[in-house]
Amino acid sequence: MNHESIAHEPGRGQTKECGSQAEVIDVKAVDWNRVWQAQLARRSSPKRDARFWDGRASSFAKAISETVYTDQFLSIMKPKAHWTVLDMGCGSGTLAVPLAKLVSSVTAVDFSGEMLAVVRERCEAEGIRNITTIHGQWEDDWEKLGIDTYDVAIASRSMVTDDQQASIMKLNAAARKCVYIVTVVGDGPHDRRLFDAVGRPLTPCPDYIYSYNMLYQMGILANVAFIDETRNRTYNSPEEAVASMHWMFDELSSREEEKLTAYFKEHLVFRFGSWRLSYDKLVRWAVMWWEKE
Repeated sequence: MNHESIAHEPGRGQTKECGSQAEVIDVKAVDWNRVWQAQLARRSSPKRDARFWDGRASSFAKAISETVYTDQFLSIMKPKAHWTVLDMGCGSGTLAVPLAKLVSSVTAVDFSGEMLAVVRERCEAEGIRNITTIHGQWEDDWEKLGIDTYDVAIASRSMVTDDQQASIMKLNAAARKCVYIVTVVGDGPHDRRLFDAVGRPLTPCPDYIYSYNMLYQMGILANVAFIDETRNRTYNSPEEAVASMHWMFDELSSREEEKLTAYFKEHLVFRFGSWRLSYDKLVRWAVMWWEKE
């Protein structure tokens, strides 16, 4: 993990050979929002709606509890006790719940009602009283939702939107002091070995460099640090392990399902009363942040 800011100084242009002449591409002239949209349309995983995340709420909370992502993010953020924080796309409260113990208040927004229910259950269990939950999404009218302005605005692994530039502008407008965005690096949580096993190519979501270039084009010089997260979930049964990976794919054919099951039969091991894969999956995240003038 790298907690140090990276001084990005994107070049004015990139040279591409074109016949006998060299074509210079001006990075600032590229419409990075359109490039983002085109790449997003090519991704292997289908678009996820609120119903999908409703169905994953309980298992998602368990999966997140087995990682060190939260501690690493907070060590980069260094929260202040007087801050008010907006957590847009909060999920099951991965950041919202621990942040509430460190800051003045947190407003947690998500389009999944079940995810928000998990947040409220966690608050009740831990005696947290300074989190407000709002059921809403990026495309909504934030003023009508009751989203105000806050010291800090966060979008942690939640900015997979059709219009990322508009989402960045909304998040930026909601912050008085600082904005934090977290997005994938490379394949992210997708396991390329599973795609190879079922015989499908993997085209992941556009990663952080698209977002960084977009920020640069918008005149925002963001800091960047990386979080390395080693994942190897535990399962109660091989069947649970196979089912837990379905989110990566669109509908699997019966033959693909057989291949996936065979892969897990080969690579699952039983240790200390539970099942897990014989290898760890490294997931890398990019944390981009900037201070408001």
